[in-house]
Amino acid sequence: MKQEKDYITRILLGSNGYSTPPDTPRHLLDRLSFGSRIYFMSRYVGICFSTRTEARKGIYDTSRWVSSSQNIFRLIESCGGRFTISGLEHIRNCSGPAVFISNHMSTLETMIFPGIIQPLKDVTFIVKDSLVRHWVFGDVMRSRNPIVLGRNNAREDFSLVMKQGMERISGGISVIIFPQHTRRMEFIPGEFNSLGIKLASLACVPVIPVAITTDFWGNGRFTGYLGPIHRDKPIRMAFGEPITVCGPGKKEHQMVIDYIQSHLEQWKHEPIPA
Repeated sequence: MKQEKDYITRILLGSNGYSTPPDTPRHLLDRLSFGSRIYFMSRYVGICFSTRTEARKGIYDTSRWVSSSQNIFRLIESCGGRFTISGLEHIRNCSGPAVFISNHMSTLETMIFPGIIQPLKDVTFIVKDSLVRHWVFGDVMRSRNPIVLGRNNAREDFSLVMKQGMERISGGISVIIFPQHTRRMEFIPGEFNSLGIKLASLACVPVIPVAITTDFWGNGRFTGYLGPIHRDKPIRMAFGEPITVCGPGKKEHQMVIDYIQSHLEQWKHEPIPA
């Protein structure tokens, strides 16, 4: 894979974790925005339209995907976002493709995961069809060859994930899935389906559980992609040890849920990074 040789990728390739340095400065324009999201959203929208143009020209390749994701990573840090990421060694040391199963809070993880995971392992998403039809994000997302769900027929979605998931994994591409029905600040295990576990079982690849808190970037009232930002809320991501799925995967599904719940509970009692 062609890699972006910037500091984020160098950290990913050689470290087990990452924490935003406490002395990371906020951008002057963000400090002058009086606590608003004006600077953040203007820069974010600019990145989105730039990638849309590249995708329409057919030049938005994997390297540009990583680069644009890491640009958003740096933008978040320049607006007061503070990352704590652990378990990178579990991605790096996992031979072959895997299924990443994560809770889903906000737009942040969708934008940031490519810049974290792709430098270590070729990856794509399982997404809802509205995302590939979106007037801004559609061209970009389609260029990443995702698995697209209609969300109207559970039986059809299951068959599609098994078929296309096997195709991606057979081609050496890992898959990211958010099993919740929608983005939620609260983690509700009953809404966490087992599609990712079943795909991993069928493809004979491990599952990597991912726990996140990304409420730094809230969900908007009219569009979830342009919600408010909360500079006092830390961004935490933990990648777990690969889990081998045996049989129907009920035990492994519960292991993923327990991993996410335990981290969310632990993080409630941790001090907010400076």
